[in-house]
Amino acid sequence: MKIEPQQLKMFMIDAGLIDKEKFEECEKKAKERGIKIEDILISERIISEDELSKLKAYILGIPFVNLEKEIVEPEILKIIPESIARTHNIVAYKKRGRDLEVAMLNPEDLVTIEFLKKTTSLRILPRLTTVQSIKNLLRQYHESLATEFGELIQKEAGEIKIIEKEKEKEKKELEKMAQELPVVKIVNLLIKHAILQRASDIHIEPHEKEILVRYRIDGILRDVMTLPKSAGPAIVARIKILSNLRVDETRLPQDGRFKVETEDFKYSLRVSTLPVVEGEKVVMRLLPEGTKALTLEELGLFGKALEDLQVNIKKPVGMILVTGPTGSGKTTTLYSILQILNTPGVNISTAEDPVEYRIPRVNQTQVNPKIGLTFATGLRALLRQDPDIIMVGEIRDKETADLAVNAALTGHLVLSTLHTNSAAGAIPRLIEMGVEPFLIASTLNCVLAQRLVRKLYGEREKYFLKETEIDNIAHYCDPERILKILRELKIVNPNQKLTEIPFYRPIPSKEAPDGYKGRIGIFEVLPVTQTIKELITKEATADEIEEQAEKEGMIKMVEDGFVKAAQGITSIEEVLRVIIE
Repeated sequence: MKIEPQQLKMFMIDAGLIDKEKFEECEKKAKERGIKIEDILISERIISEDELSKLKAYILGIPFVNLEKEIVEPEILKIIPESIARTHNIVAYKKRGRDLEVAMLNPEDLVTIEFLKKTTSLRILPRLTTVQSIKNLLRQYHESLATEFGELIQKEAGEIKIIEKEKEKEKKELEKMAQELPVVKIVNLLIKHAILQRASDIHIEPHEKEILVRYRIDGILRDVMTLPKSAGPAIVARIKILSNLRVDETRLPQDGRFKVETEDFKYSLRVSTLPVVEGEKVVMRLLPEGTKALTLEELGLFGKALEDLQVNIKKPVGMILVTGPTGSGKTTTLYSILQILNTPGVNISTAEDPVEYRIPRVNQTQVNPKIGLTFATGLRALLRQDPDIIMVGEIRDKETADLAVNAALTGHLVLSTLHTNSAAGAIPRLIEMGVEPFLIASTLNCVLAQRLVRKLYGEREKYFLKETEIDNIAHYCDPERILKILRELKIVNPNQKLTEIPFYRPIPSKEAPDGYKGRIGIFEVLPVTQTIKELITKEATADEIEEQAEKEGMIKMVEDGFVKAAQGITSIEEVLRVIIE
């Protein structure tokens, strides 16, 4: 049942998909990176995932099925438990009598097929499929669970008693109820449901007559359900107990964290409570543990921006800044850079607030201002730890800025973030903090600014821009410059006008209510060249620095967004939404 690389090579060459030399070159790359030859063939676009699955099915003599749009009856889906389906990428999709057809990615997994034969007492008929097909089928487990969760939570919430408002009695009652089954079930189900929905945050908000639960999915907050007002104190108390917070303290904000772990997932939850008029609001940030850092290309960087960043992160000293508002993915970008730099020959130390993801071989420090461990004190301590590379979560004040600049001057590579709207805006911001312009010019290697846009998912509507729409777009960018960039990148023909380039709008679907799913970055990378250094020393404005960077080939964020819109990755509306915000 196993396909040997030589078999794959022979069939692909016979089919005219690749020549011998190119296949051997891919084999060499796969061996060097320690990955499968198939992954290299797909990443280099020699063969698509769909075509490769069909070819494998043909070689093995197993039927191939594409189930990317298939809806499976819940009773058939549940024949294989979700944990097994997810772990082994095998899903039941059709049953006739005693025959059960299963879609799978690995036809060599005979152990799972034998296990299913014994546990289901059915004849298992394996079918090869694509990763997207498996994802579609696994998503349907979530949809049926969503309905069950809603019903269960409402049922359990109805069983919560109203607590008497007497201080000492109230504390004891809350602690007791927080351990009782209805409350435990509600909190567990809310967290599990949020994870299945790919939420990054859970908001539990008390209102006059009800508790509103909202999830942030792909950067957008969505109402999930409402609960009886009486359930609020017990739910908050349960979350406080899990996070080691004071149950009886309802007048002051509190911060904590806890972990949830099952066979399928492992998450760290960062908890924040805040007193509001109607009670206490709770926000939980969901941080998946063991998540691998994305490559710079996977984040959305390409072309000159990618090259400029790669050149600058290879420099042994200096400072690299990532800018953007809260929630724009700055930390994720820094982690991706750290992953590239994380080699046995260097000592990497970080000061973060909070430590969102653990990185092997990196010394990560959690900032805690309550006990005096600020970014500045943390950075000062890190400099005594013989680091080669330092990451500071954020430059917030003059002291941290001065320390970061001095560290870059004294032979360290420093990575950090700033809250500015553009890459060029980082330079006046540092000067405002009191850093000398000549020191910025001496230490700053490059600045990267970013936002996150939602990606179009499934079916999409093609359309062409009208002149009136181009006039509106001109308020945010130069349409002629966008056209020039698209021509240079060979995304459009040299003679195409902006009104002749197809763009796309989302079409809502069951899987993606807004027509979007997942996010990707839009970027601008400003390398600090000699001319930029001279402008910094002269204390030029952000506009002057940006204008010079554009002359030197920098693509602005909005322009990068338009490139991704022209490629059908996102929509113009989505790009303008995040830029205007």
